[in-house]
Amino acid sequence: MFKNTKAFSGFSVDDTDRAAQFYGETLGLDLSQENGMLILHLAGDRDVLVYPKPNHEPSTCTLLNFPVPDIEAAVDELASRGVEFIHYEGADARGVHRGNGGPPIAWFRDPAGNFLSVLVTG
Repeated sequence: MFKNTKAFSGFSVDDTDRAAQFYGETLGLDLSQENGMLILHLAGDRDVLVYPKPNHEPSTCTLLNFPVPDIEAAVDELASRGVEFIHYEGADARGVHRGNGGPPIAWFRDPAGNFLSVLVTG
């Protein structure tokens, strides 16, 4: 039934204006707005719906992962734009975690408290 349907994911925020500024200006993503919601237009022709929710609670898992070829450069660029990285145990001074057999990864939050990451893939 859904085999040929272009599915998309979505998540909530408490303030779509702040989310638009963060995702559009800070992260540099293409986005549009429809019916009071945001649509993030990601590479690979993937869209993500960002919708307002009055009783929003931040995610407890990573909602979006952004693959990058150079994690140090990505973290430095985002930090220069005001992004604060989460310094979990085992992370380096930039907040990059390397270990447990996974790729180098650094987590941060959007203004609504949702978890996002940059990581090296491939």
